[in-house]
Order: sequence, then C-alpha cells, then structure tokens
Amino acid sequence: MTRIAILGAGVMGGALLSALLRSGHAPSDLVLSERMAATTRGLAQEYAVGSAPVEEAARGAAIVVLAVKPQDMPALLAQIHDCVAADTLVISIAAGISTEYLENRLPEGTGVVRVMPNTPAQVDQGMSILSAGRHCTAEHLAQAERLAGTFGRVLILDEKHQNAATAISGSGPAYIFYVTEAMIEAGVLLGLPRSTATEMVVQTLYGAATMIRETGEHPSILREQVSSPGGTSVAALRELEDHKVRAAFLTAIEAAARRSRELSAGD
Repeated sequence: MTRIAILGAGVMGGALLSALLRSGHAPSDLVLSERMAATTRGLAQEYAVGSAPVEEAARGAAIVVLAVKPQDMPALLAQIHDCVAADTLVISIAAGISTEYLENRLPEGTGVVRVMPNTPAQVDQGMSILSAGRHCTAEHLAQAERLAGTFGRVLILDEKHQNAATAISGSGPAYIFYVTEAMIEAGVLLGLPRSTATEMVVQTLYGAATMIRETGEHPSILREQVSSPGGTSVAALRELEDHKVRAAFLTAIEAAARRSRELSAGD
C-alpha cells in the first residue's frame, strides 16, 4: 500500500486517518507528524499508527497531507521542503491556501492538490472539492480523489471555484447546525422535552435531505408538496419570507466566500 503522512492532528486530520483505516489501509502505511505532541500521541495510540517528527514523517511518503491551520502553513512548508521527493503528491486541506502558494514553497515540479472537505467526513458523509495544481498529473488527481472518497463524496472543480466551495460545503454544516439548533429550541418553547424535539428535528432534516437526493426533484417542488394552501407550512414560510431569511442566507454565504477570498489574498 501507499505510505501516507498526515501532517496535522486536528479534526480533519483525525477524520482522514480514521477513514483511511476503515477503508482498508494498514496502520503501518500511515504516519502522523508530531507537531502537536499530546493530540498526535492520543490519535496514534487510539488507531495504532506510527508517529514521527515532521521531517521524518514526510520523508519517503508517497502522499503528504497538509492538515494544519492556514496560519501554520508557512512554517510547515519550510520544514518539509527538503523532505519532499520529486514524485511525492502533496494534498492540502487548509482553507484559503492556493496551489500556487504551495508550489512556490515546495520543490519545483511538486504535484499539489487542494482539497476543501467538511466535518461530516467524520461520519463518512463528507463533501470534498478537489482542485489540481499546475504540476498535478492525472494519476495524482486520481490518488487524491480516492483518498477523499474514503470519507464521502468528491467533486473536481477548477480552483477559481474554491471560495464558493468553502462558503457552500466547507462552512455549510455550520449553517445546518444553526438551523437545527433553532428548530430544537422552537420545539422546547412549544412544550416538547428537549430530547424529543432533538429526535424529531434530526430525523426531519435527515429525511428531507434523503428525499432531495433520492427523488432528484428540485427543492422548490418538494417544498410545494408540503405546503397545502392555507395550511401550517404556508403560515410558517410566510414568516420566514417576512423576516427575509432567504436573503439572509444568501448574504451570509456571500460573506463566507468573501472571507475565503481574503484568506487566499494573504498568500
């Protein structure tokens, strides 16, 4: 199997490690960096994988995954520059870091793929957007797609769409959790036990998402099927429109995309 080094032991690094093991990768083929000693040690013990100093972890790996915060990327790239072989594939899951930025700080000709995953990767329901760098081969892209596919669905897009991807799917779970929280609080306000309201809301969201995927119908069609004339759903939707909830979502997602562009401009 291919030796994979995961540099960064945060939420996404841990999710990737867990997914790779579930998909059949042997623990001996995976290595974590020791940048954050306590976190790395805990993950290494939990999943019975090896850990090593950053340079040692990167050296000899066929795939190096950069799973650190954007602000930590410059120091990490400086550390691994001399450890990345000519045929190494470097995959970055750091928000706002362009492939050009990575290529300029890695050995000339290094194949780079930028990936925007999201946190449902922790339960194998992630949405990952992949963009290839200048030196990325078809095989590199296929390798990255297989890796991201271990924890959910994958789309390959031009890098110019990464800011939109960050705003829609990267940050998207936060919007859904926000709405979920509001619906649960409404249930409690109406007299339901919190556990009952939570179960009702979570299953309703799961069922609605499943309907969209399995029926292939546009959400507006499915919404109309629920909205009987003069009924409860219409009354609720009228309030949402009066409070400009749709416009607020559009504005919020535009703000997320704008912030992603600002982070990228910091390259």
